[in-house]
Amino acid sequence: MATGVPASTTEVDIFRNQAQIVDYIVRRNMEDINHQESLHQPQPAGNCLNWVLGHLLFVYQQIFPLLGQRPVMGEGTLDRYRRGSAPLVDPTEAVSWTELREAWEEVTRRVDAGLVNLSPEILDSPAPFSPSKNPDETVRSLLALVFFHQAYHAGQAGLLRRLAGKKGAIA
Repeated sequence: MATGVPASTTEVDIFRNQAQIVDYIVRRNMEDINHQESLHQPQPAGNCLNWVLGHLLFVYQQIFPLLGQRPVMGEGTLDRYRRGSAPLVDPTEAVSWTELREAWEEVTRRVDAGLVNLSPEILDSPAPFSPSKNPDETVRSLLALVFFHQAYHAGQAGLLRRLAGKKGAIA
């Protein structure tokens, strides 16, 4: 079995592939989950599926300016899902599960559309922000970090799905 990436694959192709894998994993882990189940809190600590999906959306929308894309959800709608926010325990603070799932479909479409248009010059340019406070952050290194971040939380979604009483979605 061959491993690795074909030599003709570009960085953008790799980013697109990573985003598509994350999308697949997130979609599978969100299947058959209702709003109430999305709010199930892991014990002794952590955040629920609703927060994880909202957080994934929040992060993708943060990179939309780099990808030439407009946000899907209105400004401030996802602020509750920022990094470091307190666990989502009050159901009145949660965006509806249906709205989050519908937004995910459009956000992932826009991520892919934006990635297609990235040039080596854009990838080499300084990033407008750096979550790790890296003064040398480029668009390339920021996107690598973002896709790692998204994969991390996609994996969390699988565990949270099981804690909400559902069978695992990825075989």
